[in-house]
Amino acid sequence: MELIFVHGALVRDGQWWWQRTAELLHQHTGIRSRAIALPSCGEGAPEEVAGGLIADAAVLRGALGEVDSAIVVGHSYGGTVIAEAGQHPAIAHLLYVSSYLPEVGQSQGAIMNGEVDPVSIGDNSDGTLGVSGYDATSFGARFLQDADDETQHQAWARVTAQAAGAFTTPTSAAGWEGIDSTYIICGQDRSTSLKLQRFHASRATHSVELQTGHHPFISRPDLVVEQVLELLQRR
Repeated sequence: MELIFVHGALVRDGQWWWQRTAELLHQHTGIRSRAIALPSCGEGAPEEVAGGLIADAAVLRGALGEVDSAIVVGHSYGGTVIAEAGQHPAIAHLLYVSSYLPEVGQSQGAIMNGEVDPVSIGDNSDGTLGVSGYDATSFGARFLQDADDETQHQAWARVTAQAAGAFTTPTSAAGWEGIDSTYIICGQDRSTSLKLQRFHASRATHSVELQTGHHPFISRPDLVVEQVLELLQRR
């Protein structure tokens, strides 16, 4: 059993985002974790960036092809990557954190357009998008208000541009359908609304609400590990 983490939009270095939970999880269970690198966020060859959602999903399918059994964790945009990757025999469970379980034909951008207070994203005029109007302080206040200042600044250093196709490409698959899944609703999330989280959580097999911000695997890794332990007990 392995755990594969798929990070959210407009950031890089998934292993950094997941590391606190990975270390605690390995301590308690022996399960090893890894985070895939998303080409749309510039984490692959330059020519792969424009592949957007399609390229990201291909990387996830490749990672699944290397293991016998895996828990796949999708954070935010990561859930859309899971959907597009489709069903795979290596998937033992899907764990969503303030994420999305889109229907076939939905794009990430279309989902986000339903938010009352959407995150401000600007066009970089080069085929990529990026967060706009934020600095380390305002980014931390919105996305990591329950983490310390140093962690907020480390997170801001990993904010990056992302291919527009990650947001505009409609999904061609719904990889979550028919797969046992758990959804972690982040009750103090200032990025993804509770209404939208609960809507997508209704499509998962199980759901739980934690009183954390958008990144509980950073601010409260102990609570995330508890959920992994619980889902392992259910299997």
